Amino acid sequence: MHVRLFADLMRVAFKSITRNRLRSLLTSLGIIIGVSSVIVLSAIGKGSQSLIEEEINSLGTNLLIVFPGSSHTGGVHRGAGSFNRFTMDDVEKIQKEATLVSSVSPVVRAGGQVIGGGNNWNSEVNGVSAEFFSIRNWEIEYGSFFGEKEIKGNRKVALLGKTVADELFPDQDPTGEKVRIRNIPFTVFGVLKKKGQSQLGQDQDDIILAPWTTALYRLKGDRYIDMINVSANNTSDLDAAEKELTTLIRASHRLHPTEDDDFTIHNQTEISDTVTRTSKVMTLLLGSIASVSLLVGGIGIMNIMLVSVTERTKEIGIRLSVGARSSDILVQFVAEAVALSLGGGIIGVALSFFASMLLNNFSSFYTLISIDTVLLAFAFSGIVGVFFGFYPALKASNLNPIDALRHE
Repeated sequence: MHVRLFADLMRVAFKSITRNRLRSLLTSLGIIIGVSSVIVLSAIGKGSQSLIEEEINSLGTNLLIVFPGSSHTGGVHRGAGSFNRFTMDDVEKIQKEATLVSSVSPVVRAGGQVIGGGNNWNSEVNGVSAEFFSIRNWEIEYGSFFGEKEIKGNRKVALLGKTVADELFPDQDPTGEKVRIRNIPFTVFGVLKKKGQSQLGQDQDDIILAPWTTALYRLKGDRYIDMINVSANNTSDLDAAEKELTTLIRASHRLHPTEDDDFTIHNQTEISDTVTRTSKVMTLLLGSIASVSLLVGGIGIMNIMLVSVTERTKEIGIRLSVGARSSDILVQFVAEAVALSLGGGIIGVALSFFASMLLNNFSSFYTLISIDTVLLAFAFSGIVGVFFGFYPALKASNLNPIDALRHE
């Protein structure tokens, strides 16, 4: 019974506001813009969050990265990585004694000029173990990954990132070709599948991977490795694995209990949580800014409803004189305000889906519309109608029938 009464009430309200379609549309414009803005801006925030999370997951499987510590010289802090004591002894200790770790790989950085195919390119060379590819989720496009045979033999082989391969050997499979890195000849073992740019604009494909032995002894000429990449057994083990690594590396470096760590460990969960929190704050901020349009639209509805009360004063007087109650007048005008607001909300939702489609197809933005956001924005538009329509409705219901009938 109540549902039928509500439906009848809304039908009468919509019939009333469609008498002047243009004015009703202009009145609802603020709501239309507000609802569509809230949904689209929230969708942009959620889309960016989704892309960042996908990128973080592409960094590796249950990843932990161990960086060297920092040094102090003459009171000057030289920054992270300036004090490096990492050697293969640390890697071997982790491999032998860690119980929460599935894979370990050293990383040796040794960038330089690369010449091949009649072209040259400056790129970063990373010396890694065979486990590195599974840790960092690398896939192969041409050729194959190198293995323990190439690592133990200090073989001069290299895997080219897609950017490097395209610069040196455009439009061809360079597997088996020769390149020179710092004037040392390497054989191209294969080409890595494209990963694309990171959210920070870094080209992840501008890289060359080589056996860590070759990079350390032939290119770098040192005994220290630059970092250690580790994959925990499970995502739930990341924090416990980080503590285990801390214990093992401190023991390997013979640090006294009172001494600070001479290394830093970052895990994938920490990176993901930080980025996700930042992204959620930005999404909330964008949605809050857009919601101001809803309030402006509500004020527009209140203004036009006040005008409507003035225009229909005589009509209200006639209804009151033939037996209508003040509550009937109140409900009627509130219903008209809600109808205006919900009508604008429906158009706004439709407009947001259209705008989202345009952004996904014709811009660099990626939008992800959440049904929760749509429902919230639509419900809020109805609340705005009730809130801003109540005062004009109350004013109409309090009119004196005699004065209303005399109104010209």
